Parts: sequence; structure tokens; C-alpha cells
Amino acid sequence: MARQDTIVYLNGEFLPLAEAKISVLDRGFLFGDGVYEVIPVYGGKPLRLAEHLERLGRSLAGIRMEPPLSAEALEAVFQRLIQGEEDQSIYLQITRGVGPKRDHAFPPGVAPTVFAMCTPIAPIPASGVKAITVPDIRWQWCHIKAITLLANVLQRQQAVEEGCAEAILVRDGYAIEGSASNLFALVDGVLLTPPKGNEILPGITRDLVVELAQSHFIPLEERKITLDELNRAEEVWVTSSTREVLPIVELDGRNVGTGEPGPLWVRMNALYQQRKAQLRRGL
Repeated sequence: MARQDTIVYLNGEFLPLAEAKISVLDRGFLFGDGVYEVIPVYGGKPLRLAEHLERLGRSLAGIRMEPPLSAEALEAVFQRLIQGEEDQSIYLQITRGVGPKRDHAFPPGVAPTVFAMCTPIAPIPASGVKAITVPDIRWQWCHIKAITLLANVLQRQQAVEEGCAEAILVRDGYAIEGSASNLFALVDGVLLTPPKGNEILPGITRDLVVELAQSHFIPLEERKITLDELNRAEEVWVTSSTREVLPIVELDGRNVGTGEPGPLWVRMNALYQQRKAQLRRGL
């Protein structure tokens, strides 16, 4: 959690979080009209920054906005915000800006609102976590990393109220992704993850896990996962920028595999931690 004296970036200024203010007519506040990125930082260095900024560009294009800052300008902002070499994450949010009135249509000629801050990353629980499955009630453009996250909030809250860390979303009999994560399942010795498309967020951590699996000859298929396959999977993981590769050891009250993080997760987590260590060394 960021302290109130944490320095953040807002529309060209670096100032304490407690002093960062936006107008109540900001379209992010009124309509959720904006996009965001979360970028992990290890050893003072952002992980896969180019890929995160490419996804940001796709999200902005998806809501018909031009990038308000260049990649170089954003990188300079991030370097000002990064504090030391502890594990942390950059949060970047861009909204369409402040209109003259509340109107659904895009207001012409307004400047976007750009906000960024850094916060610590909490350690991953190595013992794994619990999850539930819930119906996917989100909109159809989940590939856009939009700030309109009410459906995700409600689904994650349901998981929390049931003593779980994540909700796995199910649509038309297929497990899609988590409320704030991508999904992997080891089924009959093959690591499965849903393919990219409008139904899932194209996760940067997801892509890294796919690349690590492929480069280390781990059988992997990018295809839809049926709910039956998920229920009988030997291992289930979720991935995100701040959760890294997180093992699910209990799903809907039943053990996944042995009820402990599985051997493939142990291997993948070691590969992921190795990649982080390389980044810290500047490799």
C-alpha cells in the first residue's frame, strides 16, 4: 500500500500522493473511460517494459485514444518513481480526461489524465492458495486492459468472502481466466492455457510463462480449457504481474492434485525466479 507521502506522477507533475487530485468531471471517475497497466519492477528494473507499453498502446487504440506520452517519456516517469531495489510495481492509468459536462460521447479537445505510482509487491504464498469458479459476467472486450472492473471486483470479492484468493471465470463451459489473472492447468501431462483473443487479457506474465515452457521443452497447448479438464487437472496456476506464477491448491473446496504446489509449478517458479534474478543483474 502506498503511503500518503509517496511521490506519484499526475499530468506532468511529481507530487506526494496526498496532494494528487483530479476533477470530479474526469471521465475515468464518471464512466471508467480509461485504461491501465501494472508493471513489475525487480532490482530497480521494470520487467518486460516494452511488452507492457505495447499492450498499453493496444488498449488505448481499443478505446480510440492516442498515446498522450511517448514510450521514452513514460520510461523517464517510471525511473523517477521507482524507489530502491525492492520488489515493486508501477501502476499507470490513463483516462480520456475532464469534459465540460457529463456526456457519454467523447468531448472534443480535452487532455487525457495520466497518473502513475509505485507500490511494493507482496511475497507470493509458496504454500498455494484457494480459488472458486464463478460465471463470467464481464463484457466482450476483455483484451482491453480497461479500468471498468466492476464485474471483476464483484467476482474477486465473492472469492474473498468464501476464504479464497481468486475466482476462476467460466463462460459457455470453458474456464477463461481469473478475475485478475491468467489461467494455466496441467491436464494429462500437458500444460494448457486459453488462447489470446477478446475473451482474455493478453497477460505479459502469461506470455513469459508460455515462452519459458516452450524453451524448456514443457508440453504446452494454447487452447480452451473445459470446466471438466479444470476440475481434474493435476495442477492449476494463475499468473499476473504482481502474483507471478501462483499455484491453486484447492478449487471449489476440492484439492487440486495432492493439495500442495505440484512439481511442474516448482520447476516453473524456479525458472521465473531465475529470470527475475537475471533482470536484477542487468542481463
